[in-house]
Amino acid sequence: MPSLRQLQFVFVGQPRRLPSARLAGGAPALQLFHRRNFDLESKARELLRMNDAGKIAMAVRVEWNGRLQTCAGRADYRSKLILLNPQLVHHPGEIDRTLRHELGHILAQFRAGRRRILPHGIEWRKACTDLGIAGEKRCHNLPFPVKQRARKYLYRCPNCRRDFPRVRRVKRAAACLACCRAHNGGAFDGRFRLRLVESASL
Repeated sequence: MPSLRQLQFVFVGQPRRLPSARLAGGAPALQLFHRRNFDLESKARELLRMNDAGKIAMAVRVEWNGRLQTCAGRADYRSKLILLNPQLVHHPGEIDRTLRHELGHILAQFRAGRRRILPHGIEWRKACTDLGIAGEKRCHNLPFPVKQRARKYLYRCPNCRRDFPRVRRVKRAAACLACCRAHNGGAFDGRFRLRLVESASL
């Protein structure tokens, strides 16, 4: 089990991508960021009732979420929440299908009860068929543009010489995880602390 210090100070890999402030074509996304959609919510509830899942119908919520970048939607059964990518407004014919796709996850888990099921397994495919999208694929092929953020800072491990480009300056001590694992059992080791070697702001 990694220690708190390790979790705070040792990292490796790509930085987390932050949500874009604009949609495809330059349309502002902020107005859709975390906005609840009552029309789609009503539709989702009606679809659940039609499939004998009225017990959870009133608990379902549907929201636009600007944090979604490449996926069209996401479903959370525990909170009965469906999140939709605001970029779908540029593909209006896909909104209904995406809603049913995500609702399929909630319906499938409701039917399974406490039993664990695969996200896109037999139960989900059956739910999609019942929701009117038989043969639904697990992934979409929509051309969602992803905003690329310039990585202004370049850090390097003094041991293995691996580079770590970053969008923002690293404020806490950070070390190369690969070297810490190889030479110190995975715990933070100051010998492998990342060093700033290049900055666009310098």
